[in-house]
Amino acid sequence: MVKLNSPRIWLWIAAGIVVINGFFPAVWILLTSFKTEAELTRIPITWLPENPTLQNYVQALTRAPIGRYFLNSLIVAVGATLLCVFVSALAAYALARLRIPHKTLIFSLLVGVSMFPTVTLLLPLFEMVLALGLRNTYVALILPHAALSIPVATLVLVSFFQGIPKDLESAAMVDGCSRLGALWRIVVPLSAPGVFTASILAFVNSWDEFLLSLTLLPSQAMRTLPVGIQFLQGEYSFPWPLISAALIIALVPVALVIAIFQERVVGGLTQGGVKG
Repeated sequence: MVKLNSPRIWLWIAAGIVVINGFFPAVWILLTSFKTEAELTRIPITWLPENPTLQNYVQALTRAPIGRYFLNSLIVAVGATLLCVFVSALAAYALARLRIPHKTLIFSLLVGVSMFPTVTLLLPLFEMVLALGLRNTYVALILPHAALSIPVATLVLVSFFQGIPKDLESAAMVDGCSRLGALWRIVVPLSAPGVFTASILAFVNSWDEFLLSLTLLPSQAMRTLPVGIQFLQGEYSFPWPLISAALIIALVPVALVIAIFQERVVGGLTQGGVKG
């Protein structure tokens, strides 16, 4: 007989709630993408599509330039990820190895900055982009997306860099390698799980970002996927099956990246937490 007062039972219940809460919306969107408008609005509701159709995916790819939006998101996300990892690696190495005064204050500032909501930064970023003449360019999104991910990425990398013996860098520098060379040739490769973790976090944050993308890239040809999907709705209509199909198209790259690098990401987060 199952005892409800057992801590293990409540842990399983809590885990089940978390799993259902995380997977049910995605599964429901997937099922909706194969339904018609008539079936979706039918009462009582049907959980599984009675007559699955791919017409919603066809319309999503033809009604709007989803391919162009996909390419825009990919360029911005990859660019922001590369810039974020590059800057974060330099900052993390300085914090982990160099004698910098007030390190505790710097770490506190990194944590504080990472908590800023994007909406509070919208106006100054918009004015800066206008002043630099970067509106409707990829750079207008790559720079702020990278900047928003740098604090968390730096904190992740610091914990990994601190766990690497300094003797390895010293040996490399004795052989003629510069400090930056030791960073890129010794420290970064040995911190691969942390680098993968920081990269995935930066990529997903950039791929999913909506507010800055809507404001800084207003041209239809420069829209990213989240913004392009938002414009699929009409003034008086909200085609849920069509939008669900577009959402699945947008979720596929992120799901693939996380599935491929899942072990490295989980290992990076746990090892970083232990080493910190």
